[in-house]
Amino acid sequence: MSTHTLPRVRRTAAAAVTAALALALTACGGDASGSGQAKTGGGKVTVTDATGAEVEVPAKPAKVVALSEMDLDSALALGVKPIGLTAGRGQKGAPGYLAGRAGDIPVVGAVTGPDVEKVLRAKPDVILAGQLADPKVLQQLKAVAPTVVTIGKDKDWKKALDLTGRVLGKQNEAKTFLTGYENKAAALKKKLGPRAGATVSVARYSAKGTAVMQQGVFISDLLKNLGFKRPGIQNERGQGHSTPISDEDIRQIDGDWLFIGTLAAKGKDADLFTELKAKPAYRQLGAVREGHATEIDGSKWTSLGGGLAALSVLDDIEKAMAK
Repeated sequence: MSTHTLPRVRRTAAAAVTAALALALTACGGDASGSGQAKTGGGKVTVTDATGAEVEVPAKPAKVVALSEMDLDSALALGVKPIGLTAGRGQKGAPGYLAGRAGDIPVVGAVTGPDVEKVLRAKPDVILAGQLADPKVLQQLKAVAPTVVTIGKDKDWKKALDLTGRVLGKQNEAKTFLTGYENKAAALKKKLGPRAGATVSVARYSAKGTAVMQQGVFISDLLKNLGFKRPGIQNERGQGHSTPISDEDIRQIDGDWLFIGTLAAKGKDADLFTELKAKPAYRQLGAVREGHATEIDGSKWTSLGGGLAALSVLDDIEKAMAK
């Protein structure tokens, strides 16, 4: 999702609060970013964010708000626990695969956008704004603390992790993490042997039906890096994050290997997925007949992703395919 919106009432209230903050800081001879810097007790650095904007941030920010799943993943991968997060896609809080690390972090927004008032109350030193593009919301956030758009149009998690490392003063940690990932991916390709060139399909199931992951998203980039082929329309760039497939066309999700799941392990979507697996059309898929269908955590495989998601996906693939 490239844009985020807030209800008018919430925006108006948030604007009033942030305006009051700006006035108070001006009266004290400072600004929002200066206040954040003073709290850390350190200097400042300037980073260029994913939009090309230069942003001055504290050299060692102590209080970080993460406004996307990838921001949360990146911060945790670098050893920084945010003080606020936006709920993951289809989640009430952190994405399922990060719940163990981030389950107690307060929620300050949803996939549709942040609650600026909650962000303000968190008193962050820096805000990781993901792929947020709404200029009005960004303006409100910048009045709270230095705000960095971390995700580019290509949604490349490696670039986002590197940028986040510079924002958080964790450049070395980011470099070490990326090197570790590349080594693990290379080792997996060797373990897969001839299966490294297999056709791999990735699908998500929900109350809306089955959807496949096309090109230009986290999991497709990861699979491409591993050398896997993709079936049918999964080789094409989609119009959105995922592409719906009717039950009548469910054969389109077939491949040598199929990875499919829901965003949540429990609830309506999971129950419906159980029903789908009992249908003849699903059971007749080649991957299912061959025992090559693996149930996955959709919050990890089919959302924005990130470094920790990438490492965990490698584990899932090894467990399923490297036998």
